[in-house]
This record gives sequence, C-alpha cells and structure tokens, in this order.
Amino acid sequence: MRDALADVTNTQTEASAIAREKGWVAPEGYDYEKYTAAPPGEKTGEDLQEDESLPQWAANAAKYEWKDEYGDVGPENPQLEEQLFRSEFINRTGLKIGNLRNIQVTNESRERPSPIRDFDDAGLHPIIRNNVRLCGYEYPTPIQAYAIPAVLTGHDLIAIAQTGSGKTAAFLIPVLSQLMGKAKKLAAPRPNLAAGFDPVTDSVRAEPLVLIVAPTRELATQIFDEARRLCYRSMLRPCVVYGGAPLRDQRDELQKGCDILIGSPGRLLDFMDKPHILSLRRVKYTIIDEADEMLLSDWESDFNKIMSGGDVNEDADHRYMMFSATFNKDCRELARKFLSDDHVRVRIGRPGSTHANVKQNIIYSDPHMKKQCLYDLLLAMPPSRTLIFVNSKNQADLLDDYLYNLGLPSTSIHADRTQREREDALRAFRTAKCPILVATGISARGLDIKNVMHVINFDLPSATYGGVTEYIHRIGRTARIGNEGLATSFFNDKDSDIAPELVKILIESKQEIPDFLEQYKPAGDVADFRDDETDDENEKEDGDSKEGAWGGVQVGATEESAPAESSGWE
Repeated sequence: MRDALADVTNTQTEASAIAREKGWVAPEGYDYEKYTAAPPGEKTGEDLQEDESLPQWAANAAKYEWKDEYGDVGPENPQLEEQLFRSEFINRTGLKIGNLRNIQVTNESRERPSPIRDFDDAGLHPIIRNNVRLCGYEYPTPIQAYAIPAVLTGHDLIAIAQTGSGKTAAFLIPVLSQLMGKAKKLAAPRPNLAAGFDPVTDSVRAEPLVLIVAPTRELATQIFDEARRLCYRSMLRPCVVYGGAPLRDQRDELQKGCDILIGSPGRLLDFMDKPHILSLRRVKYTIIDEADEMLLSDWESDFNKIMSGGDVNEDADHRYMMFSATFNKDCRELARKFLSDDHVRVRIGRPGSTHANVKQNIIYSDPHMKKQCLYDLLLAMPPSRTLIFVNSKNQADLLDDYLYNLGLPSTSIHADRTQREREDALRAFRTAKCPILVATGISARGLDIKNVMHVINFDLPSATYGGVTEYIHRIGRTARIGNEGLATSFFNDKDSDIAPELVKILIESKQEIPDFLEQYKPAGDVADFRDDETDDENEKEDGDSKEGAWGGVQVGATEESAPAESSGWE
C-alpha cells in the first residue's frame, strides 16, 4: 500500500513540475477557514470589499450612494471610480470589434426607429454619457445602435444578437438615461444613508423603477456590476437578489432603497411574496435577459408570475424588453403575449449563430481517452484562462480533481456548490488565481470574464438537453465584445445526435469540417437548410401587406449594416 501511495505521490510531483515548466501557476488549496471566519451578513458593502480575508458576496459590492445634499449630479468618488471603471479584470473592447459591426441586421416590425451612429447621437443624459465614456465604450455595437433608439422612443422590444455583442449595455444605457432626469420625481422615498442606517427605524419598502430578470445567479450579479457602473454619480440605486446568498443581507439592501432591481427568478419570487419588503407598483421597465431560457417550459410558470403577478405596474407607460442570443419562433410567439402591438423586433445576424471571432475546432476522442486528451491539450498551448464544460455535476468534480492532482490550477462550479463556493470559484477564475474553470451549463449563458481565450467542450451537450443552442452559448464565453477566442470540442460516437446541427453551425461560420463529420454535411447551400427565423407578419387577415415604418421598407425586409450605407456605420 505504501509503495502504491509513494508512486501516486511521485507521479503527482512530476506532473506538477511539468505544469510549472509549461507556465501554469501552482494550484491553490481550498481555504475552508475563510468560509467560517465570519457569520454571513456580519459585514456588508465597502467594509466587506476591503477585507480580502473574508468571503465577499457579489450582492454587497460597493455602489454609489446618494446623499440628500447633492444637486442633480453627485460629486466624483475617485476610489469607487477606480474600482468600477479601471479594474484590471474588466473586459475591454477587442481589436476585432469591426467583425461585429459588419453583420446583417433584420428588422421585423412596423416600428423602426433610426439606428444611432455613435453615443453622442442618442441624446443621452450627460451622466450616463459620461459613464459610457468611463466604461470605454467608444462606438455602439449593432445591437446597441438599434436597441437604444427603440427604447428611447418608448417601444417594447425583442432584441436578438450573438453572444458577446453588448446586450446588457443595450438595455441599461437607454433605460437609465430615460430615468436619470426624472429619478427625484419617480423614485420612492428612501433614507439618507449619509446619516447612517438603522434597519429598525430607517427601513423602507423597495419600489424599483426597473426590474431585470436573469435565469442564473451569475448572470444576475454580472448585470448588477454593469448597473453599478452606469448608475455612478446618479441617485439611481441598483440592487441584486439571488438564491444561495443570505436573504437578510439582500433584504437590508432593498430596505435602503432600490431603483434598479436585478434578480434570479426564485429569490425574486420570494421577495414578491413579501409586499412589505418589495413592491413592483412603480416599475416602468421590465427586462428579461436570456429570454428564451426563461420562456422554456420549466421556467414558464415563474415567468408568468413575474410578468403578471404581485402589484406590478400595468400602466400604459410600462415597457417590456426581451434580450437573448437564441430565440426560436415558439418563444417569440409566447413573448408577444406580454408585448405591445407596436413592439420593435431586431435581429443582429441569425439567431443561434456564432461570429467569426470564435475559431472552432472539433477533435475526435474516444471516451476513455478524453481526460488524457484534455491534459495534453492544456499543456500544448500557452497558459490562458480556459473554461471547460461538462454535462454533469459529478463529472465537474471528478475532472477538477483530476486536473488539480496533475498540478494544474483548476476550480469548478455547478449547481450543487454553495453560492459562496460558486462566487469564490468565479472570483478565482476572474483574477487568474485558478485560470482553469470546470463548469456545467449554469455558466453557459451570460458569463463575461476578461481574457477567456479558450473554451473546451469536454462533453458536448446532447440534442435532448440544450443541443446546438447550448453549444452556441458555451463557446460564446470567449471572443467577447470584439476579442478573439478558441473553442475546442471533443467528439465521439455518443455525440452523433448533435452532429448534423453542429456541422450546420460550422459551415455557416466558415469553420473547418473534420473528416469524421463529413457524413453529416447537408446537401445544398447553407441558406437551404437553416430554419426560418423570421416572424411572418407580411400578411394580415385580409391578405394586405403591411408597410414598414422604416423608410417604407416592407416588414420582414433585411438591411445590411454595411459601414457607410443602410445603418450608418463608419
């Protein structure tokens, strides 16, 4: 037994030395003590952010706190500004942003507000315009160019754009701009936090003006971070609620006042059942991110409760918006139950497509060889942030242990991990303390982390669970906002159910088709085998066609966002 243990130890030592030689940092042991160092909720806000010895809840991240003595615009806070806008871990626009701008734009509705050329054209509130500048957003991406004027002109909206194309800013920028000049009039009463906060005497009921719903906790906290940046120096106060984190902390944040509420469905419904803590009667904008996920059958009940339950504001000026990268016709038909007849629908590219900034490689590997293939692949490439997807929680743990024992700096995230562990894993991945993250599908949507250079599908999603839609979202974790990235997928005979659709994606995005997938290539042109993604609104019941309000173009017509022609890109 001792000899066997010694052999294992020697093998791990040798593997660790090889990993260091290849440039990977040493793996970090799990520090369980820090999770018991302080009871949940003992510290919040800036104190918690400054104490790195304690675990940090994403919901408690520091935000700009308004004081009663401020005028229309709050003064600068250099320390907070540094944290919000100049952190080394914030994703930045890449050199390949032009590939996102030269892409087909389809407008499928009667109403077609003119796209903006740049942010100065949009007539944004001065504070939001300055915050956009601080974020480093020089020019709007196509989804922003079309969505911003649609929101500013008071329309409901369905917006579909590829992963990593700037959808979060596309809804936050115009909504916050619309509210900044009216916040004092529209917002609910709140305590003056500058004078301190006593939960017993100072608590108020949260009555947000904006409700943003995201299907996963990680996406909700990510939207919250963007809202913290764009609300800087305004009285608009963002909060986020999500499961797994202390309900008391989140309740305390809501009771300090909340104008922008971001939430995952479960925790949001919990608070909706507590009307003394949360009321939706003032909501002016309801935004559903990753809307197709929320509209799937297992989410539909929660979705209906959120959209129509409680005391939600049903006034005529209540606007609804839905954003996603994939949005099939069944989902769009269901979405229309909640949208006004004159809602705007914008598609950037084809729903469910990938963009040219992601290089896709498919490698054949027998199941029993996949771990060795993964190890060899990681050592064969320069060390970089690498996101590895698997199909089960057990597999995530096993693969994480396998890589860790071979000296690679890995961590993992899945639904059975506590929320504290999930946030810690993402923080370690974002800061490159653990630049290898093994994840299940909970990280497939919305995750936006700087310098994720490589996404590996250790397991391809099956056709019955996510299929090619899941694949699209997974590989979209790299090549964000104009950066380049690589996606490698291990394929074997067990993945044959997804092969036909996978090949179509490869053909459409002009990727190489490996020999073992040649048999799945369809006959004919790519346009002949892609599903119809348009809404047929060219026909009314009487057979008459509708005219588009955008330059008289018929509804359903397509406009190319060529640099100097139809969409005005420079």
